[in-house]
Amino acid sequence: MRVGVEILNLARSAGARTIFVVGTGSGVGKTTTVRAIYAAARDAGVRVALASLGRDAESLWLGPGTVFATARALLPSSPAAEILNLSPLRSAAGGVLYVRAAAGGFFELAGPPTASGVRAVVDELLARSDVAIIDGAVDRVAAVSGSGGAIVVAAGAETAPTKDEAVAETAALVARLRIAAFDPGEAWIDVEGALTPSDAAAFIARAETRQIVVRDPTQFALSGRPAQQALKRLKIRCRRPLHVIAVTVASIGSERAFEPAQFAGAVAAATDLPAFDVYRGARAA
Repeated sequence: MRVGVEILNLARSAGARTIFVVGTGSGVGKTTTVRAIYAAARDAGVRVALASLGRDAESLWLGPGTVFATARALLPSSPAAEILNLSPLRSAAGGVLYVRAAAGGFFELAGPPTASGVRAVVDELLARSDVAIIDGAVDRVAAVSGSGGAIVVAAGAETAPTKDEAVAETAALVARLRIAAFDPGEAWIDVEGALTPSDAAAFIARAETRQIVVRDPTQFALSGRPAQQALKRLKIRCRRPLHVIAVTVASIGSERAFEPAQFAGAVAAATDLPAFDVYRGARAA
């Protein structure tokens, strides 16, 4: 089984042209997930483009014709690449430009650190491709909120000391990203800016039954147990929902390893999403 093919099919079935890959932390297989989806898109003859938030730690092999965003300082003299457009946006490595690979080779991706900047990059890439894959970050995932873009969450053994804690961490992030759209037919309270732990505690204390509405899931500024309690006891809703389609798992970390099938199965059960072991090329049963 090819994980990239399945994820690409899930995104395309949902009508998504943007696939935003985020992780529960570093070392959880996020870049490997991006590579898998990219390879599947190329094999399917899909015009694909890529970008990254900040500067990616690894170079990616990109085939001829691939469009991507990077910084001028990171563009190698070889292999050949065609500069398509310059952007006023800046990345940590300098000004952003849009490039098409003229020959296959390794390139570094770089992009702006803000959600508004990412939206501008996505728009530019989609004007030149069928699908844009973004190596993203959770705090910038608002760039695809309300747009119909698909989100894939990468999780792994690197970020938690036990399998149960890694599963709980993943489930909490997915629950936050999947906050439902608000219903204009029911009473609601708009929250300006972020919903903080103290705000949530006040709403819970007064047994608030109206919808608590934030702009998008990134404005839900709670994690861990406070987040679980708020999502359980309050009707947290958002105006610009996100669409999470799958989770990928990396069962081996630098200091620990989980039994692969058990870990993937537990993540699938906890999130109610398709879960794929991106290294073994297997879907949780």
